[in-house]
Amino acid sequence: MSFSSLGLFPDILRAVSDAGYTEPTPIQAQAIPVVLEGRDIMAGAQTGTGKTAAFTLPLLHRLTPYANTSTSPAMHPVRGLILTPTRELAIQVEESVRDYSRYVALRSAAVFGGVNIKPQIQTMQRGVEILVATPGRLLDLMQQKSVTLGKVDILVLDEADRMLDMGFYEDIAEIVAATPGHRQTLLFSATYPEAIKDISASMQNNPGRVSIEAAHTQDKIKQLFFEVADKGKRAAALVTLLGHYHPASCVIFCNTKLQCQAIADTLQEKGFSALALHGDLEQRDRDQVLLRFSNKSCAILVATDVAARGIDIKDLEAVINFELSHDPEVHIHRIGRTGRAGKSGLALSLYIAAESHRVNAIEDYQKNPISLSALDTLKVNQKLDLRPPMVTLCIEGGRKNKVRPGDIPGALTNESGITGDQVGKIDIFDHQAYVAIERSSVDKALQQLTRGKIKGRYFKVRKLQ
Repeated sequence: MSFSSLGLFPDILRAVSDAGYTEPTPIQAQAIPVVLEGRDIMAGAQTGTGKTAAFTLPLLHRLTPYANTSTSPAMHPVRGLILTPTRELAIQVEESVRDYSRYVALRSAAVFGGVNIKPQIQTMQRGVEILVATPGRLLDLMQQKSVTLGKVDILVLDEADRMLDMGFYEDIAEIVAATPGHRQTLLFSATYPEAIKDISASMQNNPGRVSIEAAHTQDKIKQLFFEVADKGKRAAALVTLLGHYHPASCVIFCNTKLQCQAIADTLQEKGFSALALHGDLEQRDRDQVLLRFSNKSCAILVATDVAARGIDIKDLEAVINFELSHDPEVHIHRIGRTGRAGKSGLALSLYIAAESHRVNAIEDYQKNPISLSALDTLKVNQKLDLRPPMVTLCIEGGRKNKVRPGDIPGALTNESGITGDQVGKIDIFDHQAYVAIERSSVDKALQQLTRGKIKGRYFKVRKLQ
């Protein structure tokens, strides 16, 4: 099956082609036709299955008749509303909407907490057809009369199970009550607890059901379980795993915030490039951790399940469970972050004898035998270069200073002798810009950006360490 066979408008297909996609994933092939028919849908799909395009593409198709280039805010009411549990997921989804709507005159925006609300109010005053939002911030905007939802045609609940886990049910119910009763409602959830069935029954009308089983995302993942003599030896066992397998990118899952930070600190002391991601981080620190990991200037992310939920990490070589989850379904979600897009992945898990029942529960849940391995068979390369290939530079100027992604390579490559292939991922925020530079060239790049101008101005620049 090809995307062209799904019946999407040519301008949307053109954007899909620009993104390099020719064939829909299983969830897209199942969900898109149902949504195009105008039906509600209840879809079971994890992050990494292509679920975002499964709702953004048909949503854009159905809203394309409203596309216009008018400057009047009245011509751009909210027609499509996408609710997500986290800021990170909201940003990712809105980027997807923008990518696929590049040839369609529909406006989109993402609103979320943890940042100044005033710029978001100004954006809403100009009008947007497609709004991606976290529930709490959307309610704030509604209470300030900055958003009205009376013309919403399509409502999407993305990662609905996670939103319920985070206690958003009442917020969601209040938001849904402000939308028209005749709207189309698309519910996407990785799991189907009773609460999800209840929310579907109260907010949807005879939804079509599609589901992609978790097992299909695991066939490229090599899973190994290692027994540790006692709890006190977990950290040493973790260092052994990292020294033997040396993944270029790795997420280590811990069950608590304290454990998460302690492990990150221990790994840093051992010379590893590791950062912690948990709920106690300030928003700016969280943003910097995620962008350093995504741009390859940090190799290891030590995270809790809550902090990592909804974050889509591309080309993740390995997942390590420092401690097994109590829930086998959570374990499947963890390891499902590696081995995506047809690539092979590695999932390594540590456990002590008292946790053998968790291993058995995972084996029963996935309906496949597990592989037990011994730590003493692993050889550690003592000469490994533990430094990541890239270093991130922070420029104290961003969108508010009219800095755009294309300005930075130009400022770097004009006179410094740095080539374009030495410049990595660029992230622009309101007041900062971040660029990843190959380690061998970072000092030269820092000097060039400090002495040179960007958009005719000098900005402070520093390394993120």
